Amino acid sequence: MNESHFPAPPATAAPALRRMFVRDMVLDAHIGVHAHEFGRTQRVRINLDLAVREEAGPQGALMSRPGVGRDDLARVVDYERIVLGARAAVAAGHVQLVETLAERLAELCLEDSRVAHVRVRVEKLDVFPDMQSVGVEIERRNS
Repeated sequence: MNESHFPAPPATAAPALRRMFVRDMVLDAHIGVHAHEFGRTQRVRINLDLAVREEAGPQGALMSRPGVGRDDLARVVDYERIVLGARAAVAAGHVQLVETLAERLAELCLEDSRVAHVRVRVEKLDVFPDMQSVGVEIERRNS
């Protein structure tokens, strides 16, 4: 079992949030600051954890305890859009820092105003032979 998953957040009294996540996406990225890292790819693992506001209830108010919503993709954050956007961000060209890639991924997730908060983890997998990964985890909020 892979231990890279985020720990489950404790239950809160936050009104009507759902957690949407992308786990253990492994991509070949052009990333790094050292000369030997240019012109080649390195494996990175990406994990995304989004806190998404539930759809509005009657009169546009957020529901504190929503029932079963419409069975309609338009009412939720589409994880396929997030996955395809993450793949495109990695494929867009060389990035020097894992921090920069993480910030770009956070911006991608926060483009949807329903995303209240995002946690992004980017790990380089093959840097040191005596460890599984090195990387960064950031958190960002929508205003």
